[in-house]
Amino acid sequence: MDVFKFGGASVKSAEAIQNVAFILKNHAPDRVVVVLSAMGKTTNALEEVVTAWYKNDPQCFDHLEKNKNFHLEILDQLFPGRSQRVFQKVEDRFEQVKQYLSQKPSQNFDFEYDQIVSLGEFISTLILSEYLLWQGFDCSLLDATKLIFTEPAWREGKVIWAETEKAILHAVKPVFAEAQGKKIVLTQGFLGGTENGFPTTLGREGSDYTAAIFSYVLDAEEMVLWKDVPGVLNADPKLFADTVLLPEISYREAIELTYYGATIIHPKTIKPLQNKQIPLRVRSFLQPEGAGTLIAGQSEVETQTPSFIVKENQLLVSFSPKDFSFIAEQNLSEIFAAFAQSGIRIHMMQNSAISFTACISQNDKKTEHLFELLEANFSIKYNSDLQLITIRHWTPEAIESVIGGKTVLSETRNRTTVQMVLKK
Repeated sequence: MDVFKFGGASVKSAEAIQNVAFILKNHAPDRVVVVLSAMGKTTNALEEVVTAWYKNDPQCFDHLEKNKNFHLEILDQLFPGRSQRVFQKVEDRFEQVKQYLSQKPSQNFDFEYDQIVSLGEFISTLILSEYLLWQGFDCSLLDATKLIFTEPAWREGKVIWAETEKAILHAVKPVFAEAQGKKIVLTQGFLGGTENGFPTTLGREGSDYTAAIFSYVLDAEEMVLWKDVPGVLNADPKLFADTVLLPEISYREAIELTYYGATIIHPKTIKPLQNKQIPLRVRSFLQPEGAGTLIAGQSEVETQTPSFIVKENQLLVSFSPKDFSFIAEQNLSEIFAAFAQSGIRIHMMQNSAISFTACISQNDKKTEHLFELLEANFSIKYNSDLQLITIRHWTPEAIESVIGGKTVLSETRNRTTVQMVLKK
């Protein structure tokens, strides 16, 4: 039994959905769990709905209607006529959200976000399941909010593993056991649910993590992420011309790459697979015959091909104690507590005798909160609109290739990794 995960780009159109059906017919084992994201940019579109709703902007209904029409247009290309039951099912789902928007939102934005944005995955799995059934597949659609139990940590649902394992085993095992021939179990990525039945989300791009959860619980033979790239590349092909496919990397290297910001895999994905030694393969839905990249093993010997990770819109901020004391444990404790309270992740950090410097993503609201917490005891200086480049397995030539005519404001390096904050 394998677990396949398809992201939004793989189901962004009718043609893309037909391609998913082709892959499931020709490249899937007899037992496969399929985890599906929302179609195309649906999550972004539903975020606009939530934002407008909170501003008491009636355009929230227009945004929702536009999103509904996007899905109906795809259905029109997949099915011969609107008499198919899937059209009414989609209409009903959107009508439920429309009625929800007729109410005044609560004070908890993140809670409301999860209730509305979860629509994207419910619609995509509904459409794919109906299409697969219409094409003659044996497909069962399961509700992930009743399988992956989380604490009510809205937008960052924390998995309750014992209840999740019990629910997944109870729901999936009998379906596979009773099936004749090829069987597909389809469910939503990105979503979980509380014990009270409210949908939660697992963090942006969390569908990879969903697939890892199912792989772990069901002891999958392999997990496959179907992407729009040939596999794990050593750099973003949109930013670098001569990218190289990494045919095989270890779990450890994959964890390092995701930690530093590589977006090919969600950061939480690797650990559940590593714990049970379940291989992860990244393959292209555009070239499904390709082998892609295999992530497995514990080898300390890694490819020496430099890998480049770029983060734009960075802020380099320095804190110096106003009492001219050294940056020691007490000051560091106060600084780190403020970062945690502000919900800001540090991408790179350095400290000298009298200052602590961190590179963070620009976020006006969170940064303002951070500064408010620390301005009483620290002098604060910062540079904005910067670029952070991380190179794994760096070489002098690799470093020189990315610096060009830019100014290096800060740098850290060890034997395997160099990070540079650059001003364009």
